[in-house]
Amino acid sequence: MHAPRLSHLFLSCIAATVLVPAPAAASSPDLIGLEHALSKLVAERSGDYGIAALDLRDGSTVSINGDTPFPMASTVKLAIAAAYLGEVDQGRRSLGDMIVGRPAAKVMELMIIRSDNQATDQLLAALGGPGAIQQWLSSQNITGIRMDRTIAQLLRERGHLADSRDVATPVAMVTLLNKIDNGTVLTAQSRTFLLELMSRCATGTRRIRALLPAGTRVEDKTGTLDGITNDVGFITMPDGRRVAVAVFARGGRDRQPVIAQVARAIYDRFADSVRNAVSIFMQMR
Repeated sequence: MHAPRLSHLFLSCIAATVLVPAPAAASSPDLIGLEHALSKLVAERSGDYGIAALDLRDGSTVSINGDTPFPMASTVKLAIAAAYLGEVDQGRRSLGDMIVGRPAAKVMELMIIRSDNQATDQLLAALGGPGAIQQWLSSQNITGIRMDRTIAQLLRERGHLADSRDVATPVAMVTLLNKIDNGTVLTAQSRTFLLELMSRCATGTRRIRALLPAGTRVEDKTGTLDGITNDVGFITMPDGRRVAVAVFARGGRDRQPVIAQVARAIYDRFADSVRNAVSIFMQMR
């Protein structure tokens, strides 16, 4: 076989297995195996889990309890950051604006990387409080996310496991992630700024990142309350495709290791797409 024809066959093989859009449904044939694996994984653990993953290249999705509301905890800080950056993009604010004596860029850095609650409430106050975030979510047609309280108010109260306030469904959270990524709500400059902060998240090394191969790029934001452990963000696969992931965990034990196992199962499924394409190509040589 001539080299040009061989190259064409290889590229065609990759396209057939990786680039062709799949149905955007959890029950699509390509993702049934992953859905079953995730269901089995969380069924064997105590507590409740909500999972959603969205392939940003072709729109295919998989979810477990994807439409069930879970307490967001600090994952709500992504919505706060996006709302502020949206106003920067519209010229109403800047990252140089001073918020309680610090530039907004520094306040946002503390909020995303360190999950600093005081910095979060300062940025939130500058925007107009929880109601302003809810209004922003509605303006972006993002349903399934509800913000009711400041972080200080949230921490003063108890009963988070059964709370119906400050909640999001996993599907709604990956919808927010998708809009952040695809330019729907942020300019390229603001998107790059936020993703760079998320890539340096220092609070979740034992969650989505924990079991992924060394060097895997992750941009995430964690959330933690009594009995609540969350992690949401983006995982980049070896071929460059990116997957938005939201994992919410409520009650039970060992929530962080389970989140790590869920993320690894998602990674393995999407990374296998390229490996399978290469294997088919080698068999046809």
